[in-house]
Amino acid sequence: MSANLMDAMALTEFSRRREKLLQAMQANSICLIPAAHLVSRSRDTDYPFRQDSYFHYLSGFPEPQAWLVLSNQVHVTGVKRKNSTGLSILFCLDKDEQAEIWHGRRIGPRQAQRQFAMDRAFPLDELDEELLHLVDGHDHVYYAQGCHAEADELVLGILQALRDAPKQSHHAPASLHDVRVILDEMRLFKSPFEVNLMRHAALISAEAHCRAMRCVAPGKNEYQLEAELHYVFAKHGAKSPAYCSIVAGGKNACILHYTNNDQVLNAEDLLLIDAGCEWQGYAADITRTFPVSGRFSEAQQLLYQIVLDAQLAAIALVKPGATFKQIGDAATKVLTQGLIKLGILTGSLQANLDNQSYRAFFMHGIGHWLGLDVHDVGRYKEADNDRPLQAGMVLTIEPGLYIDENTRVAAKWWKTGIRIEDNILVTEAGHEVLTIAVPKDIDEIHALMADVMCSN
Repeated sequence: MSANLMDAMALTEFSRRREKLLQAMQANSICLIPAAHLVSRSRDTDYPFRQDSYFHYLSGFPEPQAWLVLSNQVHVTGVKRKNSTGLSILFCLDKDEQAEIWHGRRIGPRQAQRQFAMDRAFPLDELDEELLHLVDGHDHVYYAQGCHAEADELVLGILQALRDAPKQSHHAPASLHDVRVILDEMRLFKSPFEVNLMRHAALISAEAHCRAMRCVAPGKNEYQLEAELHYVFAKHGAKSPAYCSIVAGGKNACILHYTNNDQVLNAEDLLLIDAGCEWQGYAADITRTFPVSGRFSEAQQLLYQIVLDAQLAAIALVKPGATFKQIGDAATKVLTQGLIKLGILTGSLQANLDNQSYRAFFMHGIGHWLGLDVHDVGRYKEADNDRPLQAGMVLTIEPGLYIDENTRVAAKWWKTGIRIEDNILVTEAGHEVLTIAVPKDIDEIHALMADVMCSN
């Protein structure tokens, strides 16, 4: 991410989010949000760092071991505000010449204050002392209770320290609130800036899926296709997948979260790929299923078309006011009708829907929210009722059929897992398919796969 882009985001998007949170908190409140920590992989090596989603959402600050403190108190001693809504303070690792030689450059408090539009920034080693003064006098504390042991310990320790010094006229907040109640609702609705980031993540991921379709061949290993996906991600600056990529040939596709990706692909198999990149924090999530040989067999084509018809029926319903249940019911009806037509299910459509016999072949939900996390935050129900969709929400639609070799159906259907997944933005007029660039029509898949681009 370029410095200019980060400056623009800090001055607009991140500041706007902080102001909105400050306005949503009760009067005279303070909020504490910790950054993620480095996680040890083995001995003295760490996993690649990934910022905490809430911390990123409110600050954009990319380093570990930092804290964001927000206050809407009318007056906070010794700190000049940049706006009337409230106060934003960052604690981060200080500049350290020796540490930076070994582990990379740090932004440091001085630059962080300017670059991320903070009212103040302090070195991390001043956190305990400064936070005691900052919390003093507030009535409410907001943080993600139970999510970070360090945050729980810090908040409770500060509250106790304030309560233990009554002669110093300290005032400890009396109420604790889970800030996720507010932030999850904010994150559910994507701004135009966020939508553009998600479009870009979708385009990179679409290119990766198309490359995989053009590179597959019998005898290749699943991990070779995984490598093609990740190559495209990295080539475009998306250094990390949004989740563990699923590259599942044949019967492996009947394992919903298969990630071994280490088996040889056979000519008679279908290949299910569920993969998406993370672009500047935002996830794409695409699934496509296609024949290793380049052409569907008759049985594969019949099953595949059922799943595609179910997905198209579900996507057609995505608009403001629709619910996940309505969308899922539409897909389930198409899937069940198709299974009855092929003789995989018997009996009437209504009887199969009533007894949910289709769940032997379609056992997961129709989709989920998408955003900074691949299974993003946000409530699916309100007061026990299914929540109507609204413009600005982004969700996935992903029906599937899974028939393993132990299922009591004709053998021609065995070892088949099919899922088709797209990312959908709810708009005022209906919806936009963000991942439209990946073919899913049978003829389009055949045509793309005929254009082989990788050596075997």
